[in-house]
Amino acid sequence: MTQDRSRSISRFADLPALFAEMTATPEFQRAFGDPIPLSIIQPGDEPGEHDMPDPLHAQADCAGIIATIFDLLTDTRLDALAPEIAWGTVNSFHFVAGKLEKQEDAVVDELRDMMRRSEPSEVFNTELEEKQLLCQSLSEQREAVECMRDYAAETFRVLSGRPWSPARGSRVSKAATATQVSIQDFLRARELADRERYRPRGPIVVASGHAEWHDWQLLWDRLDSILERIPHMTLVTTAQRKGFDAIVASWAGNREVQLVTYSLTGSGRGAPFARNRKLVDLKPVEALLGEGSGIQANLYQALRKAGVPIHAFRKADQAPAEKVAPPERGRLRRAA
Repeated sequence: MTQDRSRSISRFADLPALFAEMTATPEFQRAFGDPIPLSIIQPGDEPGEHDMPDPLHAQADCAGIIATIFDLLTDTRLDALAPEIAWGTVNSFHFVAGKLEKQEDAVVDELRDMMRRSEPSEVFNTELEEKQLLCQSLSEQREAVECMRDYAAETFRVLSGRPWSPARGSRVSKAATATQVSIQDFLRARELADRERYRPRGPIVVASGHAEWHDWQLLWDRLDSILERIPHMTLVTTAQRKGFDAIVASWAGNREVQLVTYSLTGSGRGAPFARNRKLVDLKPVEALLGEGSGIQANLYQALRKAGVPIHAFRKADQAPAEKVAPPERGRLRRAA
């Protein structure tokens, strides 16, 4: 064994020890350490709870993949090929990130189109939320792949002595900014999910009710009267995919009112009540509540204790389902 070959083996033999001492960088912690509660692995899949790779393992393995190529080929007849093969490996990350970005942009265009033709039906709102979740999932995947690409590229630079650059296009990392989407409720929901550091702006009106609710006219009329008094209101709902919350969310879309949905974070029986406390902490100026489960009753009591004016609706207040007609197209926009 030559002296040079011995030095090469020694250089790469230190890598496991170095990885053991590593702490995941903020970029890997952000991309892998705080996944969204539900995700869609690929278009057409049902939403589910899927784990992300461990941040430290992802970081170490991205470096290890590139280092292994140099370890295998350096000081052999294939020495000159090591940088080319390693470059191609980094470029694979770049290629996949680009594909994800195109898919994400396509879903964003679909969301924009759906928001322009917003409808109050439960089927439409379910489809809208599924598209939003798909967009969030693609964004999360892209950020993770870009993070791995950037770290593998840095390892390539260290071991080859030259910087990595893609064969086509530009190397751009959006780094947790996501695609610039014009759909305000999607952006706000995404920001709220980012460790709940975002807080809605303007006077806040909280709305929450049962998933089995059909009388949209009752709720829209009351919301219209609130909007006349509070034209710059922000509507915050508890993110039910149908019924009461879906009706008020549809109203917000058609009246161009800022909407923020507070989804459950965490698990267990206490999660809904923890969310109720957060809603009260927003210091809403009014609330619109529909009769429902013990969760709604708890929210009612908490808001009442905080002195928030409440518009309460019982299930019996609704018109019979067969007499509730869908809203006319002409009514879907507030008069100027």
